[in-house]
Parts: sequence; C-alpha cells; structure tokens
Amino acid sequence: MPINTKGLVPRVWRIIKRVFIFLFFFQLFYLLLLKWVNPPITLTQLGSVFSGYGLKRDYVGMKNISPYAKLAVICSEDQLFPDHDGFDFKSIEKAMKHNQKSKSLHGASTISQQVAKNVFLWQGRSWIRKGMEVYFTFMIELIWGKKRILEMYLNISEMGKGVYGIEAAAHYYYNKPAKTLTRQEAARIAACLPNPKIFTIKPLSPHVVTRSAWIQGQMGNLQEDPDIQKLLQ
Repeated sequence: MPINTKGLVPRVWRIIKRVFIFLFFFQLFYLLLLKWVNPPITLTQLGSVFSGYGLKRDYVGMKNISPYAKLAVICSEDQLFPDHDGFDFKSIEKAMKHNQKSKSLHGASTISQQVAKNVFLWQGRSWIRKGMEVYFTFMIELIWGKKRILEMYLNISEMGKGVYGIEAAAHYYYNKPAKTLTRQEAARIAACLPNPKIFTIKPLSPHVVTRSAWIQGQMGNLQEDPDIQKLLQ
C-alpha cells in the first residue's frame, strides 16, 4: 500500500519547531536559574568521572573566597574582564594572526567565554560548539553580571586532575579553605589553569613557578583598579 507523504513534511516540520521552541525555553529557564543556583554537574565534570579522575568539588560563595584568588584568576586569564562585554576582540585578532603562522595555538577566551563553555557546553574546537559559546557568553553577560560570572568561574574551573573549583583546590593543595588562601597560593592555583593536568602544583612544575611569579606582579599592578576592586568585595 503506497504511503501518503503529502502531509508528512509539514507535520515533521511542526514537530521540529515545537522541539526547538521547547529546548530554547528550557535552556533559557536553566540559564536564569543558574544566576542564583549552582549547576548540579557539568559535561566537563562528567567527563572527569568517566575518565577515572573522580570529582572533587565544593561550591562556595564569593564571601568565602580569598580576594587574592579572585584577583589572581583575573590577572592570569582576563585582565580586561571588568571592561569587556564577554569578548576581547583585540586578543582574538592577535591569536588568529599567531595561529596562522605557528603550529602552537594560542587561545583568546575571556573568563566569560570559559564559563559559557564549561557550564553549558563540551570541550572541543568545532565551529558548532564555538557558535553556541558565543550565544551563551552573550546571555550570561546580559543576565548574570560580572560578579556571578567570576563566582561561577572560581567554582567550576578545573584546577587539577578531578579537582574543580577554588574550594576543592585549596583543600587539595594546601589543606585550608579558599577563604584563607595567601597571595602566593592563589597565584599558583591560577597559574595551573590553562592545563592543570600538565601544569601541576603537586609536584610544582617549572611553568607554575614562573607563571605564578608573573601573576603576583600583575596582582600588584591591578589591585588598586576601582573596577577590579568592586569584583573583589
């Protein structure tokens, strides 16, 4: 018996539209919820569990994080964080020019972009993921604000094998809460952020030693900036 396909395409299209609308409003609701509630788990954290690294994590509020830790990650990862709208276009252009000429790839992701990727997306370099990263970066800048983005970054970033967030890192490396981290301790944790599986604190890698010294110098230069001071409070 022949199948009547005359109305099939419109029906399929209506189903696709409904699914798309549902997914859009679901992610919007989740994004709004995360302004006040911490994510139960992220895809990156799930990957850590399945890879055998486990999951050491303990969310804390900004009042329970040392100002040195907040300042260290800004100095290390994104010194224009208080000023941009989620994207550092000059750094992106500079990185693109470098990557065209060199085999060693340089990134230019802001703290906001890293939060968008680590909270909502997966690791990788596909154009689809990058496009979604742009969308979520724009949305968290619009809805969350800088303090919440920084708080989320400090709570969900990988800071060691299976170690996520500044509280877990402080206990893992220094047997103390994040609130009492010293300037040097905070700088060393920030120094490992590009790749904490390679740039280790235990044992102390040469990269972390030199990078943390540079970060401490930057902390001295930027700690009096009024825009940064607002984020440290």
